[in-house]
Amino acid sequence: MELPPWAACLVIVLATALLLKTILSRCRRAYNLPPGPKPWPIIGNLNLIGSLPHRSIHALSKKYGPLMQLWFGSVPVVVGSSEEMAKFFLKTHDVAFADRPRFAVGKYTAYEYSDLLLAPYSLYWRQVRRICAAELFSAKRLELLEHIRDEEVRVLLRNLNKVSGHVVRLRDHLQMLTLGVISRMVLGKKYAEEEGEGEVVREEFMEMMKEFFVLNGVLNIGDFIPWLGWLDLQGYVRRMKRMGKMSDRFLEPVLEEHDERRRLAGDTFVPKDMLDVLLQLADDPTLEVPLSRNNDLLIGATDTSAMTIEWAISELLKNPKLLAKATEELDNVIGRNRLVTETDLPHLPYIEAIVKETMRLHPPVPLLLPHLSREDTSVNGYAIPAGTIALVNVWAIARDPALWDAPEEFWPERFIGSKVDVKGQHFELLPFGSGRRVCPGYNLGLKIMMLSLANLLHGFVWRLPKGVIKEELNMEEIYVLAMPLKVPLEAVVEPRLPACLYTDA
Repeated sequence: MELPPWAACLVIVLATALLLKTILSRCRRAYNLPPGPKPWPIIGNLNLIGSLPHRSIHALSKKYGPLMQLWFGSVPVVVGSSEEMAKFFLKTHDVAFADRPRFAVGKYTAYEYSDLLLAPYSLYWRQVRRICAAELFSAKRLELLEHIRDEEVRVLLRNLNKVSGHVVRLRDHLQMLTLGVISRMVLGKKYAEEEGEGEVVREEFMEMMKEFFVLNGVLNIGDFIPWLGWLDLQGYVRRMKRMGKMSDRFLEPVLEEHDERRRLAGDTFVPKDMLDVLLQLADDPTLEVPLSRNNDLLIGATDTSAMTIEWAISELLKNPKLLAKATEELDNVIGRNRLVTETDLPHLPYIEAIVKETMRLHPPVPLLLPHLSREDTSVNGYAIPAGTIALVNVWAIARDPALWDAPEEFWPERFIGSKVDVKGQHFELLPFGSGRRVCPGYNLGLKIMMLSLANLLHGFVWRLPKGVIKEELNMEEIYVLAMPLKVPLEAVVEPRLPACLYTDA
């Protein structure tokens, strides 16, 4: 007798559940896996992961320890939630965990995993990493483009001065700053005009940036339960494909414009932006692995800097004494007759401490990007088989009372005189990751954050809107790979420097 469709479907589900249970059971017998919650058939431990995965995983690690085994569907996941485990994954066995899982987002939004952040560990990836270090994010390249960062920060101050005395949504202005800096440095043109055709381009660019963070942070069922992938139950794959098409539509005219400029200049052509450098390298016959024109090497150049600055201003508004201490340092070092420049930053230790403390308490990527084990490894008697996804919960590490006094408190003073930095050498503070997969643009991000925050605090008096007290300021976060404020900060700004410094900006 032929089974009805629903019955056939039920048989398949039950058979798959039984098969998965058998596989997991054998895996646990074959390997002494780290402790963790018992997985459910089919979904594994996905039912334990809430809308804020870093918090859900942190709560689980309190029960199962700093090294914990989870199952996302049929995919094994191991989580490190301590300084020791972060060092194990990102330094001691850095090469073993240098790979990336092949998630759908890398296929559809990063040109078949060709982006530096999502590309598998390979000869191609190592080549791209060398190019980024030597050509795109080198100290010399960043120095050559310093004027862009300075000019865009001045535009930010000018625009805020125009709305002084009114309630402003800071995030909008910070995202415009990021867009201006990144688009000029990478693409050679500012895609941030507020009128006409530029408005359309700006909105599309901002939508792509937003979708990048959202889609890289989702738990796509098809990545963890492959036999359900074709259904696209959550609709994420459709959105990924749409974003890929948006990226093509945006980048193609940019590439054509750069090609035309190179063609007209001929042998006298001099690169003006990072895309020029990449296109020149793509034509280099000596490269071990050719670079395709479709390689999106800079998809990660997004607005984590804007998120960090917004968190910093929010924390200072909740702590007026700290805000006063920051402006006092700026007045003493800079004075009231000029704006802050990048050459001033080494002389502003309290501003640097605020940035570090903000990234400790509100790390830009709380779980870092996922790593994938390339070979079997072991730690503390526990096995981690090849093919296991490894997550490092830097949000949890930053709240470890064994590492930090009063870890839930925003206290920049903890970094005054401290040698702890954010560049991947101190495993208690890893906002940019560490090892081979460290964020390649962390120096650029630090420059943008420090320069922007210093000028915002030096250039304006900050206060909450009328009727809002600091205790009511919403400090909840959301998770979209990064960790922005759930409710964008609204504040009132008033200039505190001579008017000519804003009009000349």
